[in-house]
Amino acid sequence: MKAGVRPSDVEKVIVWENHSNNRFPDVSHATIRKGHRTVDAYTAVNDIKYLHGPFISTTQKRGAVIIQKRKFSSAITAAKAACDHMHDWHFGTNPGEWVSMAVPSDGAYVTSLGLVFSFPVTVDPNTKEYSVVWHIPVDFARVKLSANYELEQERLNALRIVGASDTVDSPVLV
Repeated sequence: MKAGVRPSDVEKVIVWENHSNNRFPDVSHATIRKGHRTVDAYTAVNDIKYLHGPFISTTQKRGAVIIQKRKFSSAITAAKAACDHMHDWHFGTNPGEWVSMAVPSDGAYVTSLGLVFSFPVTVDPNTKEYSVVWHIPVDFARVKLSANYELEQERLNALRIVGASDTVDSPVLV
């Protein structure tokens, strides 16, 4: 990232969606530690066009680029993400922090109930239960989320193949 910091210095990036090219990183609420200061991502990077353009498209195409350059699968990236996911689920999140986690939708952020989707979540370190963070304003992200029906179509196609109902629950707008 243009901020010139380690990934561990970046917090509260929300990765919306799932595994496809419609996935996108939302830095609207991200913070970046630079030395002894913590600043918002927009201030740290100081390039909104980059954050709303090339940064998103680079993230969306990352897996394909890795495969093209390395000539083999980007599975190690997925494995690392799975390990991070399990770590956060087991150890929980710190108060005031959240992580992105693929979980069944409870209707948050214009998604259909039950659709597995990446959301900002907190995890209770004692009970290991996650909760989708509902209170986050999604001005820029709402446009991306509202335009995204690919996962829902995949779910409907899968349900039709197995002969299940294709009734879709109404999404919840926040």
